[in-house]
Amino acid sequence: MCALPKNIAATKKWPCGQPNNHSAAALHLVPPLQYDVVKDFEPVLLLADAPLLLVASKAVPANDLREFIAWLKLNPDKSSMGTVGAGSPGHLLGLLLQKETGTRFGLVAYRGAGPAMQDVVAGQIETTFANTATSLPHVRAGSAKAFVVTAKKRLAVAPDIPSVDEAGLPVLHFSLWAGLFAPRGTPKDIISKLNTAAVSTLGDPTIRESLAEQGFEIPQRERETPRRLVPIRRPRSRNGGRSSRRRTSRRNKASPTLQRGRP
Repeated sequence: MCALPKNIAATKKWPCGQPNNHSAAALHLVPPLQYDVVKDFEPVLLLADAPLLLVASKAVPANDLREFIAWLKLNPDKSSMGTVGAGSPGHLLGLLLQKETGTRFGLVAYRGAGPAMQDVVAGQIETTFANTATSLPHVRAGSAKAFVVTAKKRLAVAPDIPSVDEAGLPVLHFSLWAGLFAPRGTPKDIISKLNTAAVSTLGDPTIRESLAEQGFEIPQRERETPRRLVPIRRPRSRNGGRSSRRRTSRRNKASPTLQRGRP
């Protein structure tokens, strides 16, 4: 038998060996959680990583990241980047891009990546960080352009888009990773069975092709173990310690977030 934490068991019917989902980012972006994203779950498998694309309107007079940064410096506060809200990956990457390059631009919050991408295509905003599934079709159609992928190497489905390493800005490494977890105390034999089943599924060529087309990168076989998921899901600060909620919740007063498409 596996024992669920009381704070989870009190609110959820959660059978042993049937994983639910949770977000490590929630530890810093929402009010105090009633569970610990590290201590209350058993790692099963790292499923996939999904880096983002920095895409721009065709009207932006730049063909790569260096030219784009140079243009931003010549036009401070005259361009806008779409995000899906404060604390979202695109919002945090936008703030990081400003900090690392000394540029300034507006951050506009949308209800989703789709509406933000539509406004990039329409020229209503200049840029956005978007997932591959949302942005790559527009790049391929020629209705938008991509400057970089936020990964160490180029994506197999988009070999013409340089990585942030190639563009000289490796600090923008970022990916949306997906992992499989079970409730704390799940027996090791169940963890092993779940891991084996997931690895087998990820080995299916059709599944791999479908995930790759959406921008997901499946980890190498040696990374598909419960042990390799442990350090990935543990929040860390730059100095190697546990991240601070207070530090990550500070607002950047120099870059106000505008609300678009919200009531």
